[in-house]
Amino acid sequence: MDEAAEAKRLQARSPEPPPYEVPAYPRRPRHRRPFARSIVSIRTGLSFVVAASVLWLCYAVDRQYRTRPHDDGEASSQLLQRYEEALAQCRELGRIPGRPQPGSRRSNPRWMPTNGQAATIVLKNATLFDGEAILPYAADIVFSKGLVEAVHKTADNVAIVGDGVVELDVQGRYVTPGLVDMHSHHFLTSWPGTQVGDDTNEINPDTKAFTPMVRVLDALKPYDEAATLILSGGVTSSLIIPGSANLIAGEGVPVKNALYSGEHSEPVVEDLLLERGVPSSERRRYMKFAFGENPKDVWGYTRLGNGWHLREHLQKAKELKEKQDDYCAAIRESRHWHDGRKADFIRHAGKFPFQLELESTVAILRGQVIVQNHNYEPEDLETMLRISHEFGYRVAGFHHATEAWQVPNLLKEEGDNVTVAIFAEFSLYKQEAYSPNLYAGHILDKNGIPVAYKSDHVIGMTSAKYLASQAAIAYAFKLPEEKALQSITSVPAKAIDLDFRIGYCRPGYDADIVVWDSHPLSSGATPLQVFIDGEAQLDESQVKQSMGTTFTAARTGEEAPVIKPQTRYEVEDEQRESICSRAYEAGQSFVIDGIQKAFVDNYPELAASLAQVDDEPLKLIVEDGEISCLGSAAMCAGVESEVEAKGKKALRLSLQNGHVLPGLTGLTRAMGLTEIATLDGTGDGPVSDQKIGDPDSLTYAKYGLWLDGKEFARARLGGVTRAISPPLGDPSGFVHGVSVEFVTSGKKSLTNGGIVQGDVALHLNLGDDTKSSEGSVSNGIRNLRKMLEDGKGKHNETVYGRVAAGDLPLVVHCNNKYDMAQLLLVKKDFPETNIVILGGKEAPYVAKELAAANISVILSENRPAPDTFRDKDAVVGPPLTRSIASYLKEAGVTFALAIVESAMPVDYRIHDLGPEAGWAAKYAHLSQEEAVRLVTSNVESILGLEKSKDLVVFEGNPLNFGASVVVSFHADGESGKLEVSTCFPREDEHGSRLSN
Repeated sequence: MDEAAEAKRLQARSPEPPPYEVPAYPRRPRHRRPFARSIVSIRTGLSFVVAASVLWLCYAVDRQYRTRPHDDGEASSQLLQRYEEALAQCRELGRIPGRPQPGSRRSNPRWMPTNGQAATIVLKNATLFDGEAILPYAADIVFSKGLVEAVHKTADNVAIVGDGVVELDVQGRYVTPGLVDMHSHHFLTSWPGTQVGDDTNEINPDTKAFTPMVRVLDALKPYDEAATLILSGGVTSSLIIPGSANLIAGEGVPVKNALYSGEHSEPVVEDLLLERGVPSSERRRYMKFAFGENPKDVWGYTRLGNGWHLREHLQKAKELKEKQDDYCAAIRESRHWHDGRKADFIRHAGKFPFQLELESTVAILRGQVIVQNHNYEPEDLETMLRISHEFGYRVAGFHHATEAWQVPNLLKEEGDNVTVAIFAEFSLYKQEAYSPNLYAGHILDKNGIPVAYKSDHVIGMTSAKYLASQAAIAYAFKLPEEKALQSITSVPAKAIDLDFRIGYCRPGYDADIVVWDSHPLSSGATPLQVFIDGEAQLDESQVKQSMGTTFTAARTGEEAPVIKPQTRYEVEDEQRESICSRAYEAGQSFVIDGIQKAFVDNYPELAASLAQVDDEPLKLIVEDGEISCLGSAAMCAGVESEVEAKGKKALRLSLQNGHVLPGLTGLTRAMGLTEIATLDGTGDGPVSDQKIGDPDSLTYAKYGLWLDGKEFARARLGGVTRAISPPLGDPSGFVHGVSVEFVTSGKKSLTNGGIVQGDVALHLNLGDDTKSSEGSVSNGIRNLRKMLEDGKGKHNETVYGRVAAGDLPLVVHCNNKYDMAQLLLVKKDFPETNIVILGGKEAPYVAKELAAANISVILSENRPAPDTFRDKDAVVGPPLTRSIASYLKEAGVTFALAIVESAMPVDYRIHDLGPEAGWAAKYAHLSQEEAVRLVTSNVESILGLEKSKDLVVFEGNPLNFGASVVVSFHADGESGKLEVSTCFPREDEHGSRLSN
């Protein structure tokens, strides 16, 4: 491109002047008195003569000044140097990084001959999602020197000529572009995380809520092993941005998640950068804004104050921008000046107006910085759009935005193609995340809003490794398949203005490519290989050991990638109302057919009869609160006729892929004890005075229990009919108290069947949290031993006595292998005590000893992360290691599964209990029956609970994402009769019917 064309391009890309300039008001005409009109003509003539004389004099002096020689002293080299610097700064005012035409690139700037992709690679026979669509034919992908060169139809059998070409047959497996995460904090807080290593937020009393001048580039830790974990989930590119403590938090930077990828394989920040090899002036810039609760909590402003202070800061930047524009307008007239005049200009006008602390904000106003906003609630989205319009900059993305689904038209009308980067499920943890919608992606997409899913990576619950599962959940909740795949590839790539390099698998794009073991939107989908800049990142021996196969190995029928994941079965409101109004009637009979699988260990006689049934659809008949038949159509024909003969009109439901399971039992973090995790006023509140030496100080969850709320609604979505919660306890203490078992239907009261078992287990927290109340972990172990000794002696008639005798389980939340070893020693000295480990990140290291000691594990860390130093040896799972469940199964440990978030008391994922069991089963090679037991009978046997007779009927396989509860039956504790507890449950529906 020649200079003239480049100048035209930059001029065209320069932002229009903002629409907030103060208009010049018209001057008031001078009032002329009538008696002065007679001398106007005389004055006019004299004025003309005087003006002409002055102009002639100025011209003569200027001409003399221009033509007379100047000595070198008048134009000092220092002033001329400053002049050139100022002129260069003015030339940069409108510069915006260029955008090559998609597909036009012929090289990857990150590639280097000494340490880059050496051989041309051809991935043959791929089922390719190219960033926009799944190609309707098998494809061969050719990439060399870190760039995709071609995509051919496999059927065309195109020969790739060249030395050292490597052909790899992926045998029809799904292949996608590398995933793009547009919101992450890894490299700022490396894993395992420590307080001194956290550089996420610049919180400073001098700068207060405005730190646009700081750059994450200055804090990245290029040895953060989280990057390897993240890439193993298929995430090849991430935008690293500061945290959300400040209204303007600082500049972010995009990275590739390939450690030691530079020429010398050293931990160098520059080598991480996605734009490595691109001149600094051509690199993109990103700014993180935040509004709402986070800056409010840190700085004490209300939203009113947030808005005022943000405008105040932007106004300062606007005024500086105007000074720069005026200065540059003047200096641009200097093209033909001689050196003396240039020096005079600098002498009188000074240097280019510049303030380092405002440079980034001024660049925002010039359209040179891409703005990404942390926002949740509708009013905050509107405020940030309003302010952006006032100051003339564009908002590229709203992040988190759990409530954006409520205002798609606002975003469409007031935003400029703004991308909404959301969580699929993470919510309910604070007030501004309390009105989510699991269908948010579908709603936004249906209204034309670009949707991306992102991680917010640092704490384990938002691990970027599992970014693909967020898109999978969005697909299960009706986001179309290709839009779901776009939400983690091309949409976030476009939102960070890099969609000409990443987010697609097409010619001219970086060779960031993922080969999956199954459809990438299926539950448990895991990469078999990940390429970044054309280089394979996963060790095939590790992949083989952890997953039992590699991406070039022959697949079995079960692993065939043509199997598509399921989406939720929905019925129209009118049909739902008709069905459910009948279902809730007392004494209603049911005939449900189309059942493909039934797992009914809680009904042994039915399980035995089903074992004799061939692989054919089943029918379930419930009459008068009892199961009359569960079997083949032939087996149930007589019973069905008897029901009809009695004149009772049965409610008939016909399913396509029906599944019948026992009601799932979920061990939770705080369900029923708090509604919004960070607000004490929405629940029982934390207890801080429990002492392990004093049984009278223990808290009992049954005394603070609520029996409905949004977490209950999600439990019903997932077929969880019963739950167990410990008290909130001290958030960072040793003793949590005694848990309670309760029903989740929302239709039972505390006095009438809501509580199933008042005292379930005594819960302790062994690890870093122990230190806050006990001083050290060793003190905690000592006090635990003393508690058990006293339980055999002076406290034998208390809860401690029941625990010591093994009548009440002792559930200890811990993840460290040495902490578990201490519990093994405790068990050796107190063999009657029923010790249960909750957590289990490092359990494989002591799995054989746990099995020998008869210590059970409730695995709440099925997909763990080494996010803290104490858990740094966590077994992270495929494709880097075997799964924890596989080690526990191999060692013979009795284990169950739970979803318990240790970071905060919230159970936003309780509805995923079934799919999580399916995920655990996939890589532990468990049967479907064994997977179901992980979340039903195993929980009951480990905690000594009474066997539940609840039944849940699903449309779809509940061990995968996308299954829907059709109807749940609750077994009454006294009569054992089945009654309908839920019917086509919805997320926004609270239980309202109390039993009589």
